[in-house]
Amino acid sequence: MTGRVDVIVIGGGYAGVMAANRLTQRENVAVTLINPRRAFVERIRLHQLVGGSDDAVVDYREVLAEGVRLVVDAVTRIDAAERSVALAAGGTVGYDYLIYAVGSGSADPGVPGAAEFAYPLTTLEEAQRLGPVIAAAPATAPVTVVGAGPTGIETAAELAEAGRTVTLVCGGVLGPYLHERGRRSVARRLAKLGVTVLDGSGTRVAAVTRDSVRLDGGRTLPSQVTIWTAGFGVPDLAGRSGLRTDALGRLLTDETLTSVDDVCIVGAGDSAAPSDLPFRMSCQAATRIGAHAADTVLARIAGEQPTPINLGFFGQCISLGRGAGIFQFASRDDTATKFYIGGGPGAKLKEFVCKHTVKHLADEARKPGSLTWVKDDRRQERLRVTRGEALPR
Repeated sequence: MTGRVDVIVIGGGYAGVMAANRLTQRENVAVTLINPRRAFVERIRLHQLVGGSDDAVVDYREVLAEGVRLVVDAVTRIDAAERSVALAAGGTVGYDYLIYAVGSGSADPGVPGAAEFAYPLTTLEEAQRLGPVIAAAPATAPVTVVGAGPTGIETAAELAEAGRTVTLVCGGVLGPYLHERGRRSVARRLAKLGVTVLDGSGTRVAAVTRDSVRLDGGRTLPSQVTIWTAGFGVPDLAGRSGLRTDALGRLLTDETLTSVDDVCIVGAGDSAAPSDLPFRMSCQAATRIGAHAADTVLARIAGEQPTPINLGFFGQCISLGRGAGIFQFASRDDTATKFYIGGGPGAKLKEFVCKHTVKHLADEARKPGSLTWVKDDRRQERLRVTRGEALPR
């Protein structure tokens, strides 16, 4: 394709910023990033915002390439036929290609009272709302964190380290991603911080009231502040725009991240479901998927066939307050191994990852196309198994 090519990136998170920056490799590509906020949100630091140790935002001038036009607005609809998007503030923006990187957020808990009395923690606005609530509560007020994934564990540890009385309700296993050895390490640290961990059967939340949490095992916990970190949801923009999605609302794409409905629309990050087998939600995945989405668009502009995504993982890091953390190593297929780094070194490694995730974005802004990543050549085998196809001999 010759002449100017207009590419819109919807969403200014880890995937969207990486994609926008990488697209600037070609001088004839005009990139517009549409995002409802004026600053980049370090989502992996939202628990620190609640605890008061970080503001979890970075100026876009630090992470976004100079050539990228930033439009602070929300997209209300994608018109694939007209190749344009409608903005909440009014008007439309046209495109030749579109990268759909709207991210994820809170889901409807589906538990009586949860939407009314529990505080979700997946967006900047939710964290900013929760912080003052925690600060205003008496030091001895019981705080309940629901959900034992990374956000729940990190939030519980952060608040307990600050002297809060915290109960972590797992609804099942503590840290489902973790290897058993890593899980024991996390449990020891939480116990040292004074966090009461309720895991196993009978620990699913059945109802939430203004001052309590009731479990399906019959137990009722006093809770002046209830924080909900279980589950996630994605914006319904793709579905409302007539594009096919998976059961959770993520844009369905092929392995090149191209929408199954339109070759001019490419998915990235948490809101994309390549081959209906999405990657684990994480900043680690989002940046790499964003980069690959940009590569797919650039290939099409050049008249070349995009390549399938090949993304491997190296693990997961979780902070356990400011003084400790864990880095859980994993195989490239994202299966946790028995190896981990805990304690103070784990905290330092977690902070290193947080800082370098932002650095990766800034590096890509200065030198687009520079990001590389670990590969996982066994994804195609897993896809065949999922589809019930025979593996090659």
